[in-house]
Amino acid sequence: MNPPARQLSRYGWRPADPPRRPVLFINPRSGDGKAARAGLAERARDTGIEAVILDRGQDLAALAGEAAAAGADVLGMAGGDGSLAVVATVAAAHGIPFVCVPAGTRNHFALDLGVDRHDVTGALDAFTGGVERRIDVAEVNGRLFLNNVSLGIYGDAVRSPAYRDAKVRTLLETAAEVMGPGAGGLALDLVDDLGHEHRHPAVVLVSNNPYALDRPVARGTRPALDSGQLGIVVLDGPGDSPRVPGRTWSTSRLEITAPATVHAGVDGEAVGLEPPLRFAIRPVALRVRISPRHPGASPSARLHLPGDPPAALTSG
Repeated sequence: MNPPARQLSRYGWRPADPPRRPVLFINPRSGDGKAARAGLAERARDTGIEAVILDRGQDLAALAGEAAAAGADVLGMAGGDGSLAVVATVAAAHGIPFVCVPAGTRNHFALDLGVDRHDVTGALDAFTGGVERRIDVAEVNGRLFLNNVSLGIYGDAVRSPAYRDAKVRTLLETAAEVMGPGAGGLALDLVDDLGHEHRHPAVVLVSNNPYALDRPVARGTRPALDSGQLGIVVLDGPGDSPRVPGRTWSTSRLEITAPATVHAGVDGEAVGLEPPLRFAIRPVALRVRISPRHPGASPSARLHLPGDPPAALTSG
């Protein structure tokens, strides 16, 4: 059932004029070939969208930049969350709308944006008759991210060759190594919103807007993408602090110091970050479009009753 127009407007969506030159980049390997199985490139071209199928080794950022410089007025990406962030960076820099087509494996950003993750070809309606709003993006050392940066258990897990094929098992094994007896925490240092120092934490998660962790049905999604705040989760190593070993809070900026390169997962991609790690939110910096037939909000946002405070990270 299509969401009523007034529901989409409640989430900030407004009708958008069709683009003159839309361009969609497609990673044919994402989601085990989801785009190819759906005939996405053919469907896009049938509706007047220029579809660019990526080959291995191509520079996606350069291709997106060339498309924008040549007059593209909407840029879209069908792929994983890491590639979405690359194209979104170019779209934000040029002030043009961005379209997320859920052709990856998990499609976390699509879920929080309110895109129907099971409607790959239907997402193309964002180009031809979409609705638009502005959302925040976050950055670490100048690198944009849409979802989160993870340091510690997950940041180490995405570096493991086994991660792509056995995510849960590898994550648990890495957690045991980090949190087990005699395991030290990360060689990081940061200060929370209460002025408490966290040295050698086991896990740090910095997200573009806070995640809802207090409602089991929608836990792990973000009720808002335009709060102007980073969400911070820190789990201290065993015995490192007399306080409660975990804390969550929101802030517009965060700095983390470290003695050497920090291994991280940035929107699920394994990268090395040079310290200090400087995080910041860029409020409403990205124009996004979705199909008017899609939900338009994350599960945690849709659970809110009018007048309820947003479900966000709880401090502890």
